[in-house]
Amino acid sequence: MTETPRGNALHSGFSRAVKIPHAKALGLELIDVSRGEATLLLPYNKKLVGDPDTGILHGGVITTVMDNAMGLSVFSAMDPAMPMATLDLRLDYLKPAVPGLDVKVYAHCYKVTRHVAFVRGLAYHDDKSDPIANGAATFMLKRPATMAEPATANAE
Repeated sequence: MTETPRGNALHSGFSRAVKIPHAKALGLELIDVSRGEATLLLPYNKKLVGDPDTGILHGGVITTVMDNAMGLSVFSAMDPAMPMATLDLRLDYLKPAVPGLDVKVYAHCYKVTRHVAFVRGLAYHDDKSDPIANGAATFMLKRPATMAEPATANAE
């Protein structure tokens, strides 16, 4: 992460974001954040396994971490930040996560328009070129109103 006032503020803010109860329950850790990019770590945890016979993480857990990382990348791309919500999230699962290994998720917000942000992401163990899943998402942005709504006259 770049050592700038904005970079330091982003890292501090995102460090708090991974401490919210849901992220804390998953054990999420912030690896890196910079403008338009975020990387999270999901430590392997037997409580998050989808199939006890194989020890493979549940796909929903990976989906959740992808959504979190993608949202963080959008947040880091905006100046000033504003409320947002996942509009669409598509993941392609390429292979199961290896039991016992941590999962990293990298997300890149590559385009921000007035109302929508576009993101790509990868879930992987150690090598981004060998992903567990890749995904694309769009996020709806709620920009502050620049003008009050025009008043409507009551014509009677």
